Amino acid sequence: MAIRDNFSHADLERWFDANHVDEVECLVPDLTGVARGKILPRTRFTQDRGMRLAESVLGMTVTGEAPDSPEYSAIISDNDFDMELLADPTTACLVPWVPEPGRTAQIIHDCYFADGRPVDFAPRSVLRHVRQLYFERGLAPVVAPELEFYLIAQNTDPDIPLASPVGRSGRAETSRQHYSIDAVNEFDPLFEDIYKWCEMMGLEVDTLIHEMGAGQMEVNFLHGDPLDLADRVFYFKRTLREAALRHHMYATFMAKPMSNEPGSAMHIHQSVVDRETGRNIFSNADGSSTELFGYYIGGLQKYLPAAMAFFAPYVNSYRRLMRSSGAPINVRWGRDNRTVGIRVPRSNAEARRVENRVIGADANPYVATAATLACGYLGITQRIEPTAESGGSAYHSQRELPRSLSDALQCLAASPELAAVLGERFVTVYRLVKELEYDEFMKVISSWEREHLLLHV
Repeated sequence: MAIRDNFSHADLERWFDANHVDEVECLVPDLTGVARGKILPRTRFTQDRGMRLAESVLGMTVTGEAPDSPEYSAIISDNDFDMELLADPTTACLVPWVPEPGRTAQIIHDCYFADGRPVDFAPRSVLRHVRQLYFERGLAPVVAPELEFYLIAQNTDPDIPLASPVGRSGRAETSRQHYSIDAVNEFDPLFEDIYKWCEMMGLEVDTLIHEMGAGQMEVNFLHGDPLDLADRVFYFKRTLREAALRHHMYATFMAKPMSNEPGSAMHIHQSVVDRETGRNIFSNADGSSTELFGYYIGGLQKYLPAAMAFFAPYVNSYRRLMRSSGAPINVRWGRDNRTVGIRVPRSNAEARRVENRVIGADANPYVATAATLACGYLGITQRIEPTAESGGSAYHSQRELPRSLSDALQCLAASPELAAVLGERFVTVYRLVKELEYDEFMKVISSWEREHLLLHV
């Protein structure tokens, strides 16, 4: 179900009136998952008018740079053409932190070329495309994200290490409080705002828990349509950051914000149902697992390394993927085993699903969801058999995932099968942007290098 299921443009106008909306934020998720777009007075917002935004906003690094290469220019022209933005009315919701009497609405937009074709390198378009591949086979993917994040004391100097914020007790966490209710309650005023705002927006957040790290939390979402859940994660990240600022702290989705604490993940549970019957195709009538279930796992095992640049999109992302740190280092699979990259949670037959534990919290929810579904799709269509189930701790097994962004980009470039499913033009733009980000990072000299190499080599 969408945030506002079956919401038409006529319904949208009536909703504007009922909620006294006088301003509209028109949002487009970019490659990083950042909200780009324009803010309009309600009187200037009409769907038939449309809006325009330069194509280049979908092909920039996290620092705002664009690749300078003929390969990139062949897709995103040096002329910097405009895209047409069209609102998806089902995503309309209030911006809850804007006070009344006038209210601000936010609406996610889809991107189109001047001739009416969807912009194939827009993250939302990529996820729509992968979902459509399932639809064409009479299938529908279902996902449920689990998103981890850290609450951080405000720090405006990037050279100073981050620290946990002070809670209601007047003290900051100095030890790990895994699943502690009292540790969550330290930040009750913040989470009361988050739950209130999420309810106003219709985000249907399920549970909140304290994770392993000091100041690390996790929020779970109810399962549903992949595009709808990616929209919810996109909105939630924006909402959490704003709520944290209003409580004089930061909320971060960096994969590894603090060196001595665990990293943050975005685990995505995924299953596939028959569109006509709603039956979970991973389970037989007798409750046993199907061949398709095995093929889906096989697809994840084969293509996760090639998709790693989508799941771990920054140089920082790979600091999370360390042995015995709560994050996977390989593509082993196992039932109720959190040391593997591909976990099968304990469930009844109707809820049989696969959990991709490789994805970092810093990943774009649209891109990461599209990529993990693409891996499973390739497993089903190519009938890829999985390896034997992993028993015991997989932390002691061989590494099977790329160790750096540079390695991940090489794996991506060597997988035409994955590019064919996600879209070759999108994969090209994404790869070139990430290569430029890596080049930019390599210009930075770290404190570790100055400390250990300056006078010793």
